[in-house]
Amino acid sequence: MIMVNTEKIAGKKIVKTLGLVRGNTIRTRHLGRDIMAGLKHLVGGEIKGYTKMMSDAREEAIARMVKQAEGLGADAVTNVRFATSMIMQGAAEILCYGTAVKIEEE
Repeated sequence: MIMVNTEKIAGKKIVKTLGLVRGNTIRTRHLGRDIMAGLKHLVGGEIKGYTKMMSDAREEAIARMVKQAEGLGADAVTNVRFATSMIMQGAAEILCYGTAVKIEEE
C-alpha cells in the first residue's frame, strides 16, 4: 500500500477516489512510566517510555487505516494526516486519516 501526505503520487495517476479512510487507537499512561517521567522531569531529557508508546500508537492507527483502505480496494492512500487529542486525564487518541484511491502508472 502506497501512503503519501501529498495529493499526488509521483509516476502514478489517480483514476478513482474511494473516500476517506481512518484508523485510531486510544492509549493510557502507565503508572510505572509516570513515575519515571516524574523523575525525568527533574533532570530533563527524553521520556523514552512515552516516546515508544506514542510510536506504537501511530503504527496501530496506520495499520487500521490501511486495513480500511484495503477493504475498499484501494491501491494507495493520499493526504495522510495524524491528529492527537486528549480523551480524558491520562488517555490520548491517535487518529490517522487520508483519502483511499485507485491508481495506475502514468
